[in-house]
Amino acid sequence: MLAGAVAPSEASWVTMTALYTACLRYGAPQHVISDSGGAYISEAFEGVCRRLEIDHITIVSTQGQSYMNLMETHFNIQRRLYDYQFALTRTPLEFEQAHQRFIELYNTTAHQGLLKEQWASPIPLDVLGAAQGRLYTPDELARKFAHALVPRTTNRYGCVTLHSYHFYVEQGLPQTQVLLWVYGHELRAVFDNVLLAAYHCHYDLRHGKVTDIRDGRFYPTRFASPQGALIPLNPQESLVLYRPKSWSRHPSLPFPAQQLWLFERVKMA
Repeated sequence: MLAGAVAPSEASWVTMTALYTACLRYGAPQHVISDSGGAYISEAFEGVCRRLEIDHITIVSTQGQSYMNLMETHFNIQRRLYDYQFALTRTPLEFEQAHQRFIELYNTTAHQGLLKEQWASPIPLDVLGAAQGRLYTPDELARKFAHALVPRTTNRYGCVTLHSYHFYVEQGLPQTQVLLWVYGHELRAVFDNVLLAAYHCHYDLRHGKVTDIRDGRFYPTRFASPQGALIPLNPQESLVLYRPKSWSRHPSLPFPAQQLWLFERVKMA
């Protein structure tokens, strides 16, 4: 279901996105049970759990502990059974409608683990109901969830500005708010849970500033512009412009003077 986000990135980023969305909608839970995959034991994920005071419990499936993750097992069985319905969809709207039907079916079907534990009602919707975890404001959640989580609006060329750096995200998303996410030594641009671009960066935790943005990578997504690029890009090039505080010196332009100085083309090694 998260294939659109998984494709250009590793599972840990998708895991963080899903947890962030869940905490934003329902609050932070007291406990999280997961397997011992790399996405869950990463320093970034564990750090978020500590800051949100979530008791993260990992299980080891190779040691026969899969039965402990009752919800995931039940979910995966139903997901596999519903794969045929997903395969029949032909448009994003049809897929979204099928997804909503699946969620409704899952939440209203008796859960074998709850039956085994002899709950009064084995229906997930009855068990969870309207329960919520610890609620945080969006700003508080952003501070606890990542080193930096910054919304920015693209200009008409699909570029954004952050801490004096002006860099390309996606020309197919002009005048659109995207989410910039500092993840380790990467600055990621995300829209609608899809990774658009990733840059190397350095994050100064003390001052909360991002520096050294370079080496951009751009991913094929459904948001790509149908028009030609303003400046052609390929995987060996990135477009980053650093705005110096003093304009006393005129920079040397890497292209003819009659062209506007919109970007500086930086060749990657």
